[in-house]
Amino acid sequence: MKQIAITGGKGGTGKSTVATALAVELGKRHKVLLVDADVDCPNDHLLLGIERKPLKKVFQRIPKWDFEKCVKCGKCAQVCKTHAIFALKGKQPVFLPQQCNGCGTCVLACQQNAVGWSKKEIGTVFKGKGHGIDFVSGELKVNEAVSEFVVNALKEEVKKIVKKYDFVLFDTAAGTLCDVISALEGSSIALAVTEPTPLGKHDLELIMKLLKKLGIKFEIVLNRFEEGKEKLIEQVAKRNGKKIASKIPYSKKIIENYSKGIPVRHESINTLAELVK
Repeated sequence: MKQIAITGGKGGTGKSTVATALAVELGKRHKVLLVDADVDCPNDHLLLGIERKPLKKVFQRIPKWDFEKCVKCGKCAQVCKTHAIFALKGKQPVFLPQQCNGCGTCVLACQQNAVGWSKKEIGTVFKGKGHGIDFVSGELKVNEAVSEFVVNALKEEVKKIVKKYDFVLFDTAAGTLCDVISALEGSSIALAVTEPTPLGKHDLELIMKLLKKLGIKFEIVLNRFEEGKEKLIEQVAKRNGKKIASKIPYSKKIIENYSKGIPVRHESINTLAELVK
């Protein structure tokens, strides 16, 4: 099994476009699992027209108070770095579960053992099939903050079935935060998707720094390529001892197919398929 990450420092560069197209292309000759790990905004199923079915609910631990033991000292609120607890001395603490990340500092700080544990639902793992590939994705509930917990739960489900596949493709969220790092871990290679703009250049540099720190080899994919507008990205690639591995053109046909749930069919995707094998 080969695990491939499709990632990028900036949102909107076309990660999902590349991930879905590459998964379908590889799926013509291999057993492929596509994992949508952009749990804040999953959209691979929409691009492929795949109907998702719930597989598993995801929960996060949160504190629970025994007010018979609570002496209303307010220490739990004082140590809460996410401001999920509000307390005035002499008053019972008020808890805001949406802001809690489950760190447990409040439990440790309570000398009366008045703070224990409960849990809340923060997301769902889904499964589906389409275009000759299998598919799983995670989705964070609205108003929840800790997306990496859903990514971790998603990866746990993938571990149960990973031996069935030749290729497992992880479509990560944009950026360099914990949810992206969790999705990247274990990858044999990453495709850093960017666009020929100053923002694309800046965020490509960020994701390359992260991939180097994680020790993951990577290739650069330029989306929305137009002749003569690739110099910014070529400069970044050259400074890092890289070349642009594949260029996906800015094409009206690709955009029309994208809106209809038809994966990109282009020689640039065939190039990527050969590259990652």
